[in-house]
Amino acid sequence: MVKENSTFEVKHIPSLLKETYIAWNNDNPFRLSAVVAYYAILSLPALLVIIVNLVGTFTSPESIQDILTSEFSEALGKDSAEAIQVMLDETENKKRNLISTIIGLGTLIFGATGMFYQLQISLNDIWQVEPDPKAKWWKLVFDRARSFAFILVIGFLLLISFVATAALSALNDYIKSSFPDMVLTLAQLFDILFSLGIISLLFALMFKFLPDAKVEWKTVWIGAFITSILFLLGKLILGYYFGQANPGSTYGAAGTIVLILLWVSYSCLILLFGAKFTFVYANRYGQGIRPMPLARKKA
Repeated sequence: MVKENSTFEVKHIPSLLKETYIAWNNDNPFRLSAVVAYYAILSLPALLVIIVNLVGTFTSPESIQDILTSEFSEALGKDSAEAIQVMLDETENKKRNLISTIIGLGTLIFGATGMFYQLQISLNDIWQVEPDPKAKWWKLVFDRARSFAFILVIGFLLLISFVATAALSALNDYIKSSFPDMVLTLAQLFDILFSLGIISLLFALMFKFLPDAKVEWKTVWIGAFITSILFLLGKLILGYYFGQANPGSTYGAAGTIVLILLWVSYSCLILLFGAKFTFVYANRYGQGIRPMPLARKKA
């Protein structure tokens, strides 16, 4: 048994993971991930439109759509990626007057923030905090604004990833023609590490700012790094599973929706496991996780 606030040692990892799994399983993560997956379906069109237009301000929107389609194709399969591309095309209606544009923009933002708002609630459950019932209505507005901020963060990180990917692609072509294979291998390894860093940054920001809780940065980075590794491994496994088993084929035209639900649900399970790992680690080696001023510990 490891004492509270002790110093982390490698030999603690088995007991740390065991405690994390037991605590994670007791929090009913399958229900929490299913709720987030449901709202992801409702948020997806608006989320994609905002990201494409945001990042498309700095580069070609068509290039962003191609990147997103490629990512969806890798994760869900070619048919699902094409269906999502059609969904995105259908949401871009340029023949609107001022009033309909304003109403549409408000609806777009509200819809796009739904998934992150539900994710915030799930992280609160995992970290055993909840909003104070006495909190005023503007707390809800603040939570929605915070969710929208994460959409902007994703857009910014996607832009960085887009630029880096284009640069690395051009660099790889040059390395192939000018340097030995070892240098190319190192460049590919750097690409993997860069992707790991981007995902770790996203999870770190999510753990630090999305829930109604305070946690030390040192603990946040450790939890985010573990979560990003699990996420990348899960992405490979899910991509292989969806490619081989094709679980959406049974549902016909609704197959794409089913695949998105499954992918988001499984990915959210990994995210919640990483959040619970952060919670356990904070209690063991840090100052624990404390509620924000407008929140309280769950009874």
